[in-house]
Amino acid sequence: MNIAVFVAVLFAAACHAGWNAAIKRGLDPLGTTMAISIGAAVVAALLVPIFGWPAGAAWPWCIASVLIHLIYFAALIESYRAGDMGQVYPIARGFAPLLTAAATTLFIGERLGMLGWGGILLLVAGVMLLSLQEGRGLARLDRRAVGFSLFTAVTICAYSVVDGIGARLAGNASAYSVTLFLGIGPVLVIYALARNRHAAVAAMWGHWRIGLAGGTLQLGSYGIAIWAMTVAPIALVAALRETSVLFGAAIAVVFLKEPLRASRILGALTIGAGLTLVRLH
Repeated sequence: MNIAVFVAVLFAAACHAGWNAAIKRGLDPLGTTMAISIGAAVVAALLVPIFGWPAGAAWPWCIASVLIHLIYFAALIESYRAGDMGQVYPIARGFAPLLTAAATTLFIGERLGMLGWGGILLLVAGVMLLSLQEGRGLARLDRRAVGFSLFTAVTICAYSVVDGIGARLAGNASAYSVTLFLGIGPVLVIYALARNRHAAVAAMWGHWRIGLAGGTLQLGSYGIAIWAMTVAPIALVAALRETSVLFGAAIAVVFLKEPLRASRILGALTIGAGLTLVRLH
């Protein structure tokens, strides 16, 4: 993988961890999701005159991705309602790169080789080590939470593959990204209003600053990943995005003064080994 792409995706992962840490201000999952989606859509609308629209061949993929993202957000919200974040997050984010690697191998013909597969497996193992130690443990996994988490992983795989293909057909990855987020925002608002009108309205008017800041970082973070998928294997980019867990753990230790446990050190070392293999691929 080209060093510029490698560093850019790691930067995107750091942004992802940053806005996740910044928005934990007491909103429920539905309100948080909707506020950020509106913020991202507003920023995307301002960028359309700069980047323009994607090529016609990319529009079916973009529309499909908007619908998949709706299903993804719905599944993720239900996952967090059913189980702890320490259970849900590692399952959803840990299994997604493996599913994506399998899907791109079978349907797109991307060949990762031993180094690529080894890097993905180590990254996934590191994500699990960093995340599971915060949860209730494997012995007390809630079946409903696990089911929604696995379904969330499937949706992450689906939108990663769809966006990778769509961005390659768009002729301009940035145009594809702003169009995608411009579509996701209104769809999420409709969904949120249908689910809980009171919480949705409160999030829109009471937390617009958080939504705008989080949406800007969300658009930038995933926009970089979408661009990277046009110049590098989709599965490797999807796996590198999950290093956001490592940056999140660093934020928790340095700024939130959480303890530096042995599992965190082992997880960080495992992710480091995975990054090395991915870089050498």
